[in-house]
Amino acid sequence: MAGEHNSSGNKEGRPPTRLRLEKYRQIKAAWELPLTVLLFVVFLPLGTLLALLIKLTSPGPAIYRARRIGRHGRTIYVLKFRTMFVDADQKLEAILDENPELMREWQRKFKLSNDPRITPLGKILRRTSLDELPQLWNVLRGDMALVGPRPIVEQERELYGEHLTDLLTVQPGMTGLWQVSGRSNTTYAERVALDMHYVENWSPWLDLMILGKTLGVVLKGTGAV
Repeated sequence: MAGEHNSSGNKEGRPPTRLRLEKYRQIKAAWELPLTVLLFVVFLPLGTLLALLIKLTSPGPAIYRARRIGRHGRTIYVLKFRTMFVDADQKLEAILDENPELMREWQRKFKLSNDPRITPLGKILRRTSLDELPQLWNVLRGDMALVGPRPIVEQERELYGEHLTDLLTVQPGMTGLWQVSGRSNTTYAERVALDMHYVENWSPWLDLMILGKTLGVVLKGTGAV
């Protein structure tokens, strides 16, 4: 038995975390896929309207492809409604160089709470989390799950330390325990702890609880970044 545990990548000899086991991932996918199809159909008219509004209020594409790390460390492109001006990535370095406080915030969170690159419509989309609706397509494609740890960028690998292997054996999610537990109001260490709690203790009931709380967070506009 010890050999089986070691082959799973668990160096401490403990049983594998739940979502590292194929049977649990299959159970999770079996109910998530039909729900995602339903949500995609329901939100398609709203998504089409939002895409049109983005095109009308700011030059550039309606959809932004954010490079992230997916399961097994492979590169995925997470879809979002564009909430920033088209030259936002080029402006970031200059903004951080000119403002040490923003630089420190970026180094802590890899995001800015009051980002000057965000468009007026983008602020509304972010506050309501509607900018993340296109990720339903990521879920249908198999890049993401409906519920799971949020996908990370390359620079965040080291922040997960010994937990990185467990993180990268599961599909990143549209929403997760971190998002409904304070999100931007939590430290990064707390985010890691929440992600690991989810991976180690997954159950269908935990996913349903997170989805229910996500609805409350979206309606209140709390925890948005």
